Amino acid sequence: MGPVPFAEVAKFMLVNPFARKLFAEADEVLGYSLFERFKTAEGDYSEAAQVAFLVNCLALAQWVEHEFDERPAFCTGLSFGEKAAAVHSGALSFADGVRFTARFAHTLDAYFAEEHPEEVATQSFARTPRARLDEVRAELTEQGEWHDVTCVVDEDFAMLTLRKSRLEWLQQRLRALGGMPLYVMEPPLHSPAFGGLRRRVEDEVLAGLTLRDPHLPVVADQDGAVLTTGEEVRNLLLDGCVRPVDWPGVLGSLRDKGVGTLYVAGQDALFGRVGAATRNFKVVPVNPRLAMRPRRRTATAA
Repeated sequence: MGPVPFAEVAKFMLVNPFARKLFAEADEVLGYSLFERFKTAEGDYSEAAQVAFLVNCLALAQWVEHEFDERPAFCTGLSFGEKAAAVHSGALSFADGVRFTARFAHTLDAYFAEEHPEEVATQSFARTPRARLDEVRAELTEQGEWHDVTCVVDEDFAMLTLRKSRLEWLQQRLRALGGMPLYVMEPPLHSPAFGGLRRRVEDEVLAGLTLRDPHLPVVADQDGAVLTTGEEVRNLLLDGCVRPVDWPGVLGSLRDKGVGTLYVAGQDALFGRVGAATRNFKVVPVNPRLAMRPRRRTATAA
């Protein structure tokens, strides 16, 4: 999940039949109009933004299966996408997926406000091979600064979480080494330091929700493991708080299982575009623009 301006997805949410149906169901669960709340929401990771992301990903996944008559062999979801994978796989009902996502957004904000008042954030950056990143991390360690790699996107593309006050230093240091700092994510996720968040999610967010065995195997975004039970998917959602995302590991797992095509359902500006994906797979970006594009139908002879 990255920044998704309302204007980029509004028409899809209103017109696409799969999106309309799911948004109506989400409204019943939430007790308010998700479309209207998302329209006026502030921040990239507000409750409305997170739930709208979930619903749009699921609508696009349903649309591509119907439109292209495709049946996936596996599904995976990265970071916030874990929730969409849990629902699309059948491990979590749609209604519980909406409940989980809305609760998670509140718990995430409360946790960082209460337990990390010093403010932490995640810097993403490209063009930084592992050896260069290790140099930067060694300097931070020498300075006594806590930091964690919380996502590996490609061999030279990663995300580092640290105190927000050190972001400017990090950006300057990365540029000096030839790297390219990109988006700053707040609040962060995927660090062992956030064990308190994992406990809150287990006690407050998952409470009363049922996880079933998925009908579609889920590939864990943390290590590429194939998950086939509800308990495994439950642990995936919890461990997303404290374990880093390993996209090359996921891709390696899929490749080893004979997968050749990735349908990326959602507004993706990152994971489907990096070399680790495009070099090894046919990548089909299933976004609102594709879903709204008129498609030619082949005429059949009588």
